[in-house]
Amino acid sequence: MKKKKCPQCKNLILKTSPTCLYCGRPNKFITKEYVNKKWNNDNNKYGIDHIFINKYLVFVLFLIFTIVIIIFSK
Repeated sequence: MKKKKCPQCKNLILKTSPTCLYCGRPNKFITKEYVNKKWNNDNNKYGIDHIFINKYLVFVLFLIFTIVIIIFSK
């Protein structure tokens, strides 16, 4: 990994790190788009949205399933 000097404390930090480990100065200008891009890449891998196309489909299936269980349990 390539390293660079922090402009504030002059310690070596990785170029890919978002902040300096020693003084906490941001390494990159962090924007809302940058945060959303990082967040969505990490958390969308195992989301339930990828299994079902529509979020309401899960709710409707669950509702039908509970109604069927209630009807046939009597």
